[in-house]
Amino acid sequence: MRVLVTGASGRLGRVVLPRLRDGFAVRAVSRHPRGGSDVEWVVADLATGEGLTAAVAEVEAVLHLASSPTRRTHEVDVLGTRRLVEAAGQAGVGHLVFVSIVGVDRVPFGYYRHKLAAEQVVTAGPVPWSILRATQFPEFLEELLRAAGRLGPVIGDPAVLAQPVDPADVAARLAGMLAAGPSYVVEEYGGPQVLRFDEAVHAWRAARRSRRPLLRVRIPGRLGRALRAGGLTTTATPTGTRTWADHLADTYGGTGRR
Repeated sequence: MRVLVTGASGRLGRVVLPRLRDGFAVRAVSRHPRGGSDVEWVVADLATGEGLTAAVAEVEAVLHLASSPTRRTHEVDVLGTRRLVEAAGQAGVGHLVFVSIVGVDRVPFGYYRHKLAAEQVVTAGPVPWSILRATQFPEFLEELLRAAGRLGPVIGDPAVLAQPVDPADVAARLAGMLAAGPSYVVEEYGGPQVLRFDEAVHAWRAARRSRRPLLRVRIPGRLGRALRAGGLTTTATPTGTRTWADHLADTYGGTGRR
């Protein structure tokens, strides 16, 4: 099966490509020319539609990972998804797998509204589909903690719940979805453990041998209530296998850093 992968150079894409090379013929999308790889790279731009017709030609499935959380989000995530779906439909692509985020339908956050709109583009489009909503990656949680602690104390709402899932677990799930064919189901997939923010901070500080205190600040309003109620978590099974502790052990190796 020839599979086109958008967002192939992103955090998840870099993990997905090696996983798919065993069993699929992979064509990867980038906005800039790439070479020197056993993957076929093509140039295309979701924000403009340039190159999409050629990118989807003669592929049997599309794995849509591309996203732009911080800039041109509507153009890339919503309009770009529409351009991709239309091009794939015209090319006769038989399956589109779209990766979304757990909580897009219940956490009042601007980026999530765009992801939910992109889901609706996929489900209303002409291409048979499957959607996987994944929880947050541990790398994202660590970036959040670093940002929250940039002034010294780690600032955050201790009761916010997270369920980090390893990108390698998600990549394996996506490979299985591609092999299984269209499900017409929005599936949720999370990590093996739900953590409170203060628990995640404690483990992170211990791994880094840091003495930074946690400065407890309650997130106000509907957003805070949704996050404390578990809006970013799921009870769906099966789950991934790698834990937050596994990520910290791999990252710091017991050496500890401040």
